Amino acid sequence: MDINEFLAEWHNDSPTVLVHTSGSTGKPKPMLVEKRRMEASARMTCDFLGLHEGDTALLCMSLDYIAGKMMVVRALTCGLQLIVQEPSGKPELPSLEEGLGVGFCAMVPLQVWNLLHEAEGRERLKQVRHLIIGGGAIDEALERELQDFPNAVWSTYGMTETLSHIAMRRLNSPSRSDYYTPLPGVTLSQNKDGCLVIDAPAVHEGKLVTNDIVEFYPPSPLGEKTGMRLFKILGRKDNVICSGGIKIQTEEVERLLRPHLSKPYIITRAKDEKFGEVVVLMVEGEETDELMNICRQVLPKYWVPRRIVTVDRLPMTETGKPARAEAERLAADYPSR
Repeated sequence: MDINEFLAEWHNDSPTVLVHTSGSTGKPKPMLVEKRRMEASARMTCDFLGLHEGDTALLCMSLDYIAGKMMVVRALTCGLQLIVQEPSGKPELPSLEEGLGVGFCAMVPLQVWNLLHEAEGRERLKQVRHLIIGGGAIDEALERELQDFPNAVWSTYGMTETLSHIAMRRLNSPSRSDYYTPLPGVTLSQNKDGCLVIDAPAVHEGKLVTNDIVEFYPPSPLGEKTGMRLFKILGRKDNVICSGGIKIQTEEVERLLRPHLSKPYIITRAKDEKFGEVVVLMVEGEETDELMNICRQVLPKYWVPRRIVTVDRLPMTETGKPARAEAERLAADYPSR
């Protein structure tokens, strides 16, 4: 979809817009969302960041998904001056010297990584007044590279159902945090499984129970009463591997391995007669003894993968997230050794 197609859909008589989920845990699903709720989401973001009419915003993401659509809606709703680019892995950022800096931009981690590893791209990225990063996990190394940025860099939390993000956390400056701050009008709680429950009436009808296991801060009665606690994502409920009675969070295993593995990898699982499920390391390239040695050195005993599956390319979604369901299928079909 290009910008003119989306604008035609936005300005037609229908009160809804068609969007698709990202497909990170299965096939992408179509959804009809209300335009009035998209406008409410746009105002929440602009108010939180202090964006004003006339500020510049860069669209460099695909309009096939909610993140790209919401950049356009923010511009239309809040009077931002939108700069439109063809989506690419390395956006071309205008510079202040050219007379048109970027006040606000949304990117996925891959786009940020590509720009950081090019001198001119890095300098232009530093000029963005508010850079928000979403659509995938932010690597600790990537977060470290953003620490010296003079302007605000944010990680976002949200999903298609919440019309992009409902919370942000600062990645740089003394204000950086490991915890997300909910946007105004968003109330949070947990269910019995420790999963986040979102109550954001402006953007979603009724409470939305997620599969994201969270830790709240502060864990106080006042926080429970107001629902305004900050939160940290520990992982997804459906990414818990139950191996021999031990519950292992996929994302936590990936986090511990990240500083030690240079090859692209995903942690997934496979059925096992003895343990019920076992941890599987899926990696691009060839299997080596070094891979298993690293796992034994840096992981708790019961988290060490029982199998290593090698692939030419890791299964990923179009938005750059691990395609967990496909990885699990590949692991199940891989011959045991």
